[in-house]
Formats: sequence, C-alpha cells, structure tokens
Amino acid sequence: MRDFRDLDVWKNSVDLVERIYFITGNFPKSEIYGLSQQLRRAVVSISSNISEGCGKRTSKDFAQFLYNAFGSVKEVECQLIIAYRLKYLEKDTFDNIMKEINSVGKMLRGFINYILEKEIK
Repeated sequence: MRDFRDLDVWKNSVDLVERIYFITGNFPKSEIYGLSQQLRRAVVSISSNISEGCGKRTSKDFAQFLYNAFGSVKEVECQLIIAYRLKYLEKDTFDNIMKEINSVGKMLRGFINYILEKEIK
C-alpha cells in the first residue's frame, strides 16, 4: 500500500485539476454541459486513477491504474487542443497548460516504468 498524497505526480495532477477548473470557468456558458464538463471529468480522472492504484495489491495492478491515468492525460490534451481551436483559450494560456499536462504525462510514464521495473526485480 502506498500513500498517494506523497507522490509528486499525484500532487501535480491535482494542481492541474485546479488550473482546468479555473480555465473552464471562463468557457462560454453554452459549454457548461459540453467541453467544459468533459475536460473537468477527464482531468479529475488522472489524480483519481493514481490514488486508486495506490490501494491495489500488486505493482502490476497499480501500473494498470497509472496507464488509465495516462489515457486521461491524453484525453485532456485532445480536449485542450479542441478548446484552443474553438478560441476558448488564448495562446499563452494554451501553451502554459499544455506544458503542465505534458509534464504530468512524462511523470506518469516514468513512474509506470519504475513500478514495472520494480516488479521484475
């Protein structure tokens, strides 16, 4: 058992949740049940999968939840591109949030590799 609150990747993913909630609060009201909600659900899924995986018994099971979190990273990335193309995000905001999502993705990939290598040893 691991305490997810100690993981930097979890902390950064929760920071990302806060940023996405702030950003989507500025989306058009017509998106309240569309892209805004989809982005919010997807970004929350990242930290939720990390924390749920921490409760799993084996490293292999934990890695599967980390893969799910990584899938949500890609989902958020896609939705941010769509939001930018729809002009819901300014270029600077888009560039900054993409750096954050890419950072969380890199951390997750590294953590998955670490967990799986640990399983082999």
